[in-house]
Amino acid sequence: MRSVALNINRRIFYGWIILAVAALGIFVSGPGQSHTFSVFLVHIQADLGLSATAVSSAYAFATLVAAFGLPLMGKLLDRIGPRQLLLSVTLLLGLACIAFGAVAGILWLAVAFAALRFLGQGSIMLGCSNLIAHWFDRRRGFALSIMAMGFSASMAVHPPLSQWLIDAVGWRQAWVWLGASTWALLLPAVLFLVHNRPENLDLAPDGDPPMTTEAGAVASAVHGLTLREALATPAFWILSAGLFGLSMLVTSLHFFQVSILTTQGLSEATAARIFPISAVVMVVTIPLVGRALDRFPTHRVFAFGLCVMVASLISAAMAHNLTTAMIYAVVFGLNNGCTMTFFGYMWPRYFGRKHLGTIQGTGQMIGVIGASVGPLPLGIAFDLVGGYQEILVVLALYPAICTIMALFLRTPENLLAQQQKT
Repeated sequence: MRSVALNINRRIFYGWIILAVAALGIFVSGPGQSHTFSVFLVHIQADLGLSATAVSSAYAFATLVAAFGLPLMGKLLDRIGPRQLLLSVTLLLGLACIAFGAVAGILWLAVAFAALRFLGQGSIMLGCSNLIAHWFDRRRGFALSIMAMGFSASMAVHPPLSQWLIDAVGWRQAWVWLGASTWALLLPAVLFLVHNRPENLDLAPDGDPPMTTEAGAVASAVHGLTLREALATPAFWILSAGLFGLSMLVTSLHFFQVSILTTQGLSEATAARIFPISAVVMVVTIPLVGRALDRFPTHRVFAFGLCVMVASLISAAMAHNLTTAMIYAVVFGLNNGCTMTFFGYMWPRYFGRKHLGTIQGTGQMIGVIGASVGPLPLGIAFDLVGGYQEILVVLALYPAICTIMALFLRTPENLLAQQQKT
């Protein structure tokens, strides 16, 4: 496999092959994502005799439980590398899909939800973004934005594919086919194409000329803070606060979007048609955000993304007709593009690559916790006052505060000191 990779690298930087596999991995994570589950919920409720509250509570609890396993997965990632982790996780994800088709009650449903969220939404995305962080440096933002296209493709493919499978073979057998497709798509690609780092092939990130000295080659691979060192920096907590807010609030809007718009006067059909607008804007935005991260000061791009989150919440509160709803859809699409790119980019940018898996796993946990609690404020507000406008405006204060904090985001001094020694 090494000789094949080096032969390919003579014609094209092998990192682009790695990027294609990582994007495929994000696509294959689809069975563990909310947009796939949403197609199955009605069928699960009817078959198991469960209420919508019971199913959604099991889903939220399972997501929260899955989040706390991600730091351990990050440590494992640092130990065995993304190739071995992705092989193992893909095997387990396929098995989890097949097992999901056999759930027989609320307890096993919660366990199955947790497995799919941990393996799909958590571990595969962690492994793929870690892989890109090692293969790209100057072009990391652009590469991560292309990788995130796999998520957009999953949003476009997995829901209609799942519905077709449900109609053809039933919801339980549909999960068997989703598991088989996971193995067929990702296992061969990871097994035959993935190498953990460019240094393993005597290459350098971004396709740059390899280091000519042994000391230089080692130095390029070992920059980075430990998790303990990262936790002691203001940068970690500023990033954590901002990314937690983005994950929480984006999930809230996804979860309640139709309810928000219909409560404020739009028809259900019109509210549903808003989703494709956001998806198109997201696809267009993702590479632009990636380029911006590579070209402009990171803290300013991060602050801009948080400002867009504020605008998404305010525009959602003001969406009373088709025109204002379309404005919201465009802003929210931009919001999604920023969020998808930030999560993979920020951790290696501010804390280096040496212990990236551990730090990234902790960061991924923070994001998943945000996603798990995200819908609660809007749900509680609707039960209390029968609407969403007031709570949307109040929630906008959080990313507004994070925007100010982001302007003070700086690279930790101890990482700069490591870089200056080489």
